[in-house]
Amino acid sequence: MPRNARVLALANQKGGVAKTTTTLNLGVALKDMGARVLAIDLDPQSNLSMSQGVDVESLSLGMYHVLTGTATMSEIIQAREIDIAPAGIELAGAELALSAAIGRERSLERALRPVRQLYDYILLDTPPSLGLLTINAMVAAEGVIVPVQCEYLSLRGLAQLRQTLLQVRENLNPTVDIVGILPTMYDGRTVHGREAVQMIEESFGERVYRTRIGKTIRFAEAPVEGKSVIRYDPHGQAARWYRQLAREVAAGPVGVVVPGGAGKAAA
Repeated sequence: MPRNARVLALANQKGGVAKTTTTLNLGVALKDMGARVLAIDLDPQSNLSMSQGVDVESLSLGMYHVLTGTATMSEIIQAREIDIAPAGIELAGAELALSAAIGRERSLERALRPVRQLYDYILLDTPPSLGLLTINAMVAAEGVIVPVQCEYLSLRGLAQLRQTLLQVRENLNPTVDIVGILPTMYDGRTVHGREAVQMIEESFGERVYRTRIGKTIRFAEAPVEGKSVIRYDPHGQAARWYRQLAREVAAGPVGVVVPGGAGKAAA
């Protein structure tokens, strides 16, 4: 039977929480488990694309052209460690270009239809905002993974993300769900780090992944080489973290959204 990809958006309107790092390394780890993976760069900063060695300055076709209907997904996909749908700086103009379009929130969903059966996972790397690009990702996805930096201030923005997701569920995609909360930049040696994780678990219950992504210089070094950390340092701790996360993601959703509640175990 033909495959139909599991589409997962990685979202958090706060920048610097390891969305791009997680998109790439989760994708590579899933590929190493035998899955076919496509990662889509929806961030005008193009960090995902550059992390795989894509020359975004000379990119002739990218996600801007897909979302505005002047190119197909198949035309822009590049084979790297995993398949990448890259983005250039022009993606910053996508929200304005789409603002008057009918069904503008479903542009990505429509673009994915011809390629969904070619992959097992499609991972959507979203910008640090809750604008139209992130809304497109939530409409196209069946699940949202939320990387959360392990500090108090990072937790405050989650209420806004949950409210946006609830509006998407009510109006555009009733099945989209938070499938996992991923603690990142975790330092278990500090009281602050441990207490922040405890607060995340109290708020989101069983939706919090068991994996904790810590801090290492390898995360900064790997993109310079155009590689995932799994290829850059395959035997290092960072690679082990993302392989563990991939096993959790492959096992399926860890919980479901209960508006106003802390979540419950998935059936």
